[in-house]
Amino acid sequence: MGDISQDINSNFANNKVKALLNIIYTANWISSHQNEFFKPYGISPQQFNILRILRGAGEPIKVQTIKERMIERAPNATRLMDKLCDKGFINRLPCPEDRRVVHIQITDPGLLLLKDIDKNFKEDLLENLTENEASLLSDLLDKIR
Repeated sequence: MGDISQDINSNFANNKVKALLNIIYTANWISSHQNEFFKPYGISPQQFNILRILRGAGEPIKVQTIKERMIERAPNATRLMDKLCDKGFINRLPCPEDRRVVHIQITDPGLLLLKDIDKNFKEDLLENLTENEASLLSDLLDKIR
């Protein structure tokens, strides 16, 4: 099991500073693992998030709705969707009532990609936590926000 004090060879002024730095350090560690996991699929974690949002919606939704639902509020969400569109994982549907509005729809290849990812996606980053510990961690992170 890791210890941030040893991992970054540092001491901390108090436990709140240690906890804050540990959250940032762990977030970067998770991000690195996610990037490696999604690399063979040719998508980023943010693009995966967009595809999951679209699958969960069950119908075409506005670009703005996708941006609001994203875990990581990416200012480049439109560019991420451009890449997904180029790969054939999503379609853009113009709104007949308002030309300024575009709806996004997941395609069959996008759904197949998610199905493949679902088979291989594991919670192994949290394997050292029990269900109760995972619940407590989630509650504590919610409390911070």
